[in-house]
Amino acid sequence: MLLRILKLVLGSILGITTLAVGVLAVAILVTWPRLPSLDILTDYRPKIPLRVYAADGALIGEFGEERRSFSRIHDVPPLMRQALLSAEDERFYQHGGVDYVGVLRAALGNIVSGHTRSGASTITMQVAKNFFLSSEKTFSRKFNEALLAFKIEHTLSKDQILELYLNQIYLGQRAYGFSAASQAYFGKPLNELSVAQFAMLAGLPKAPSSYNPVANPERARLRQLYVLRRMHELGHISTAQLEAAKAEPLGLAKPARDTGVPAQFVAEMVRQDMYQKYKDAAYTEGFRVYTTIDSRNQRWAFDSLRAGLMDYDRRLGYRGPESFVDLGAISEDRDEALDEALSSIRDSGELEPGVVLSASPSEVKVYLRGSRFATVKGPGLSFARRALSSKLTPAQQIRPGAVVRIQPNPKGYWEIAQMPEVEGAFVSMDPRTGAIKSLVGGFDFNRRSFNHVTQAWRQPGSTFKPFVYSAGLDRGFTASTLINDAPLSIDPASIGGQRWEPKNDDNRYAGLISMRRALALSKNMVSIRILQAIGTDYGQQYAQRFGFSAKNNPAYLTMALGAGLVTPLQMAEGYSVFANGGYRTRAYFIDRIEDLNGRVIARTAPAVAGQGATQVIDPRNAFITSSLLRDVIRFGTANRAMSLGRSDLAGKTGTTNDFRDAWFAGFSPNLVAVTWVGYDQPRSLGRFGYGGTAALPIWTNYMANALKGQPEVELPPPEGIVVRPGAGLRGGDEYYMEEFQRTNPELQINNRGSVPGAAKPAEEEAAVPVAPPDAAQDAVENVKELLF
Repeated sequence: MLLRILKLVLGSILGITTLAVGVLAVAILVTWPRLPSLDILTDYRPKIPLRVYAADGALIGEFGEERRSFSRIHDVPPLMRQALLSAEDERFYQHGGVDYVGVLRAALGNIVSGHTRSGASTITMQVAKNFFLSSEKTFSRKFNEALLAFKIEHTLSKDQILELYLNQIYLGQRAYGFSAASQAYFGKPLNELSVAQFAMLAGLPKAPSSYNPVANPERARLRQLYVLRRMHELGHISTAQLEAAKAEPLGLAKPARDTGVPAQFVAEMVRQDMYQKYKDAAYTEGFRVYTTIDSRNQRWAFDSLRAGLMDYDRRLGYRGPESFVDLGAISEDRDEALDEALSSIRDSGELEPGVVLSASPSEVKVYLRGSRFATVKGPGLSFARRALSSKLTPAQQIRPGAVVRIQPNPKGYWEIAQMPEVEGAFVSMDPRTGAIKSLVGGFDFNRRSFNHVTQAWRQPGSTFKPFVYSAGLDRGFTASTLINDAPLSIDPASIGGQRWEPKNDDNRYAGLISMRRALALSKNMVSIRILQAIGTDYGQQYAQRFGFSAKNNPAYLTMALGAGLVTPLQMAEGYSVFANGGYRTRAYFIDRIEDLNGRVIARTAPAVAGQGATQVIDPRNAFITSSLLRDVIRFGTANRAMSLGRSDLAGKTGTTNDFRDAWFAGFSPNLVAVTWVGYDQPRSLGRFGYGGTAALPIWTNYMANALKGQPEVELPPPEGIVVRPGAGLRGGDEYYMEEFQRTNPELQINNRGSVPGAAKPAEEEAAVPVAPPDAAQDAVENVKELLF
């Protein structure tokens, strides 16, 4: 009987086994042909984000839904691979895709625990799931996963499979792959991580959200210790390494702030340009875009603009707290509640938002996100001291619950500050090529992404006058031509509206005055009379040579005072014509585009001044106009720039009607820079809103860094220029040779283009032939300036 029962049981088992094998064989035969092609694995193309770099290789921007950095298997540190295999698949190099030992171990563990604790998925099976299958927990999905694992193992080598896994797996923080995760969590590449950090990353694939060290540090720590223990048990690390790793602080990277190269506006310009060219592929194909931006110049421009806007804003006084938090409504977990209240308020550089916990005239205690505290007292309260008065309304007071901005002072203490309401723009470029060296489109990209360099159409004011003067030179005026600086009344028909009675900014009039001196002092009447003489239509057409459209600069006399519309970038291109000898160069910001493999697929080939760029004005005109603009700095409205101690700087201040826009545009022979200050919704900047007080300091601070250590450049006069010495206290003037010969036939010109006597010392200048009447009048005006 027992024998019969045994035979029956064995027969049943054999029958069931045969049936199961048959069913399995049929399932495999039916399913195998339907398995997806492995082309996606054999020709792996991960979604690599668009990365934007400065000219010197510094990363300035990254765009894409997924953070990825592809790494070849041989570039991944061995300890990283061992940590991963210890945590996920210790028998990876022994099994054929499905680890039967691991399956039995997992099954026993699940039976003993009474619930599912492990699915026994190998790395190959995880690759199959990540690339081809969903995450649903069904038998059919698991069956397909196993078959795909076999197929993958027969198609790819073990190292190829592991390489796919290392680059494709999601690890939290938008990071895909271990190279991207290394940057996301620790802010450095894989080959710089420690054993403890390798173990932390290796613990993430099991459950990135649960073991994320940023969101769940305690659970992440437990998972890290498990990985370290397995690495030790498998002989990958020694006992000493284990103990050192367990004791090591994790060293997570700090949350991203305004670090690195502050070029968000440039990065956004690149993103828009790349999307226009490549559409959605721009974010997935791993393009690397190298810009013309110099990272040092960009930092100087960024710091100068922010410092200038902050300085201007401080002159207007403290406006009061940004908002208020009801501290009385917080019953428990105060820090968490305050962090929540501050979560929607972004830092801006060193300007941190905080909630006032207590306030008195001598001390203010502030809570900063992340359970940090700051005490502001003494000189740190100076700017906002008035807001500590009990006489103000509650909405104006710094009191408990007030949200304020504080920043560290260079002297080592905290001070109360505020986000300026005023905006600004700064751009610098190489006048020979048009390559943009720095560009800052506003105070803070995160507050307002509107790019004032390229998108803000504003009135240029007096910064437009050099183009009118250049047109005058083209029509026969000279730098010494005398023009009447006197009030005038303009007929309505001349300006397309009602009668216009313009005035000089200071309401002072000099009478007959040379063009050179008039530009230095920014005399409005002289600019208008020059434009009257040459004709508004000609002036408009001439301005188009510099890139200013007729549509935005109507042919009225108001154009002489910069009543049209320009962008700061247009202004930089326009001034480049004077700096480079008369050539029209176009600004550009992308040097080259590389694909994922480093192959250059596009490169900008700019038209260079003297090498393909169109010559739009006579080189002599550019030289004389530049000379006039140097006098604006030496003797005129931009005299503060003389603090740089250089004689090769030229430029022009600009202030529009009612102080709505403040400008300074200037250059050295090798660098043009333009800055603008104003409100987004145009309104008066007030008594501090002159170009020379609001915009010029920003330009000067930038140039102090950009030109540091560079020798002064004195450009020789171009052929056809006559240099007349002794014409006034400023050392003479420059003329077109034919014009000078026509008006001064009695004077001789040497082969260097100079009137004899140019090299004589100052005490012998009396021996120089008498200057023409225009130049003599200029000398009289110079004496008046010095005496009065």
